[in-house]
Amino acid sequence: MKMEVNLSDTIAAISTPVGVGGLSVIRVSGAEAIRIVKKVLPTWRVVVPDDKPRYPIARFVRVLDLDDVVVTLFCAPHSFTGEDTVEISCHGSWFIQHELMHRLTDAGCRLARAGEFTQRAFLNGKMDLSQAEAVADLIASHSEAEKNLALRQMRGGLSSQLSRLREQLVHFASLLELELDFADHEDLEFVDRSELLSLASTIDKHIEQLLSSFAAGNAIKNGVAVAIVGEPNAGKSTLLNALLGEERAIVSAIEGTTRDTVEDSLYLSGIHFRLIDTAGIRNTDDPLEKMGVERSERAVMNAHIVVEVVDATRPRYLSLSLRNEQRYIRVLNKSDLLSAEQVAALSVRQTTGSESKPLSQVLVSAKQGEIDALRDELVDIGQRMTASSDVALSNVRHYEALQRASQALERVKSGLHEGLSGEFVSLDLQDCLTCLGEVTGEITSQEVLQSIFSKFCIGK
Repeated sequence: MKMEVNLSDTIAAISTPVGVGGLSVIRVSGAEAIRIVKKVLPTWRVVVPDDKPRYPIARFVRVLDLDDVVVTLFCAPHSFTGEDTVEISCHGSWFIQHELMHRLTDAGCRLARAGEFTQRAFLNGKMDLSQAEAVADLIASHSEAEKNLALRQMRGGLSSQLSRLREQLVHFASLLELELDFADHEDLEFVDRSELLSLASTIDKHIEQLLSSFAAGNAIKNGVAVAIVGEPNAGKSTLLNALLGEERAIVSAIEGTTRDTVEDSLYLSGIHFRLIDTAGIRNTDDPLEKMGVERSERAVMNAHIVVEVVDATRPRYLSLSLRNEQRYIRVLNKSDLLSAEQVAALSVRQTTGSESKPLSQVLVSAKQGEIDALRDELVDIGQRMTASSDVALSNVRHYEALQRASQALERVKSGLHEGLSGEFVSLDLQDCLTCLGEVTGEITSQEVLQSIFSKFCIGK
């Protein structure tokens, strides 16, 4: 269903989660916000100066037949939406919340749609589209790393970089357009081709750096995927339970107990890890177990970190084919069953392999809960994986748009090398500008906007 945007309406919504709590916040935004709230709360005495203040104005208001509330006024354009906005903080009673909402709608408010407050902030120029999307990411963040990434983008980290790139390209695009206006004068050139080629190469490298940050950004946003693999009865499920501190997976001495992947979240040092316990990998004729092995192999392919669990009392190692960017930890489990001499020989942390594909080896006893070495290793790898510059891509829409922008720049460089006319170079340059503009919302279809904001919660 098409969502019409009507900025002339005054909208209202409960902005705090559904349910009963200590407090609830009801948000009202629009040109009639002050008038409507005064009608609903006649004892609200607020005088708005002609020179609307940048700071909020908060007042205690007693609603004799309902509740004691605090009303905070944010004057346009110094509010989240850019419009006059009133927030009513009341007690978290379900009845009080909905009674206030009924009175507001009876007085002229319309119920806000999902994401409509943030959509108004975008349409009123308070933020661009990438910043608006970061608001949703901030609300959904579950770890410190996710929160920091969303905050950087919400405060314009990605926007400012792309704006600088667009400004440089717009300058050359306008000069090329000017050349086309004087096409009758074949010798007339307003653009230094070598300078444009140098700029296109520089900007393309910058975009490639942003694209390469997507792996880290995606790991931060969706969690670092950790596949726990190994032969049957190596202690994979026991290790998962020990990491989570609960009996999440079934543990049995019977080989092949785990037939499907079991997934759960773990937070260590502000990093979100997605732990995936897999079926034991071995050759088998059992069709159900074979399906589990196939799923284990897929989990290995999609993981950021592969943890191979090995029974240290009879060590046998899997032959795993890993990508260069994947990290690999070999866990020698069941150290409680080893002699002192065996423990001494294995307790030294070993790191081998190439710099791009290191192998870390740790000794643990999952059954006894002695897994600190593994936790430390996960944190160390996770911190290095999620460490990024001020800006890292985490949004698939941004990634795809920048991929197309890079492809357009490659065509620009190719056209300049081949000496193509300014008309063809200009078309490719405009394609690049369009793709960059899609990220920030300078060039975005109504359908895309509807899709983005419909995923927001009501009241934001």
